[in-house]
Amino acid sequence: MAGTSEQVDFLVIGGGLAGLTFALNAAGHGKVLVLNKGGKLDSASERAQGGIASVMDEEDSFEYHEQDTLEAGAGLCHPDVVRMCIRKGPEVVQKLAEWGVNFSTSDDAPGRYDLGREGGHSHRRVLHAGDFTGRQIMEALTHAAESRGDIEFAEHHLAVNLVVENRPGMRPSRLVRGVYVLDRRTGQVKLVLAKATLLATGGAGKVYVYTSNPDVATGDGMAMAFRAGAEMANLEFVQFHPTCLYHPKAKSLLLSEALRGEGGKLRLADGSEFMHRYDPRGELATRDVVARAIDFELKKRGDDYVLLDMTGLDHDYLVKRFPNLFERCKELGFDMRYEPLPVVPAAHYFCGGVRTDIHGRTSLPSLYAAGEVACTGLHGANRLASNSLLEAVVFGQRAAEDAIRWVEHCPPPAAAIPPWDPGEATDSDETVVVSQNWDEVRRLTWNYVGIVRSQRRLERARRRIEMIQE
Repeated sequence: MAGTSEQVDFLVIGGGLAGLTFALNAAGHGKVLVLNKGGKLDSASERAQGGIASVMDEEDSFEYHEQDTLEAGAGLCHPDVVRMCIRKGPEVVQKLAEWGVNFSTSDDAPGRYDLGREGGHSHRRVLHAGDFTGRQIMEALTHAAESRGDIEFAEHHLAVNLVVENRPGMRPSRLVRGVYVLDRRTGQVKLVLAKATLLATGGAGKVYVYTSNPDVATGDGMAMAFRAGAEMANLEFVQFHPTCLYHPKAKSLLLSEALRGEGGKLRLADGSEFMHRYDPRGELATRDVVARAIDFELKKRGDDYVLLDMTGLDHDYLVKRFPNLFERCKELGFDMRYEPLPVVPAAHYFCGGVRTDIHGRTSLPSLYAAGEVACTGLHGANRLASNSLLEAVVFGQRAAEDAIRWVEHCPPPAAAIPPWDPGEATDSDETVVVSQNWDEVRRLTWNYVGIVRSQRRLERARRRIEMIQE
């Protein structure tokens, strides 16, 4: 069913960190509408535990952070993007503080930030707010956005397709004019027109049966951009987080990399350590190395999980540094002070996505992308821990700055944009079949397009997906 239409200056599809950063920067320059697939805090950003990486200590340097990022990305990062993004770090931290984010400070040096260390980092540079940094950031930015009169939120609105205007003989020849969006409460599809549109829909972790991602991470933005003809890049590079809690009631419970950064050890079922056999950095190797090592050991031994051992840490410090994780594990029957935690890898982050330039512009004029949906060139084949929040703010801001300039001279539509046409689509009476297909796709991607891949596995996955499509 087609609904009414709406006109805004800036349309933000996705209300995570990148989307809210864009909205807050664009506010004051026109009307801003933020579409949320679920509620305002339903995003992967809200789940971020570790923190945001930025050079804040005199013993650290931009050059060290840049080198760590390039090494983690296996030579496929764009050096100019890495340099720009890393050097924006202190500015990003200051901006978040102005928006109301309270990062944890050091007990030993009052007034200075408490800096954590995570895998792949040569120095302590991860700012955090307890052990649920994402929640603190998202609550602060949501409050900042709600306090403005020129930012509107539309919750439970699912973007369906981008509206692309073909303009033969004109420059540019194609323009993104907005989006068709499903109001999930009424079942109506509305037309939202915009002078500038930002994709900030996050990743696609839910295409895997085991993932740290929330239920909203189904790749909608990537799919819409692909259907509209936007250039994509590096979609094969999916990061698997090494340590998600292995428990039937622990849905997508990620155990922060900061646990290993503070001294946690990975052990096999017999209690022996194993990471030193795979990398001299041991538990502080990059996520791809640690995840592959765990995957290899599990398959070799036929075990279901390995153990993350925090029992050697000071008990009081452990509870103070990781209060939320400690309580969550206690609820599930684990006391990390006295017993190791069973952990397994899970799909965590898409390093590829909609290709953008250094200003967040996609190959389609008036369409921007930021956050996990985008491939900016920062991450390469593997993301350095805690660089994602940094990238989300940097590119959310840069995209907004460019979009503000764009809307000042955005050409009007050459013809009226039609309302949504459902064609011959009808309400499905085969929801069971759809659900079964979705479950099958998620399981085959985990089995054949997972941590370790081969030509044979990929061919099998392709054939099975083709069968499902028939």
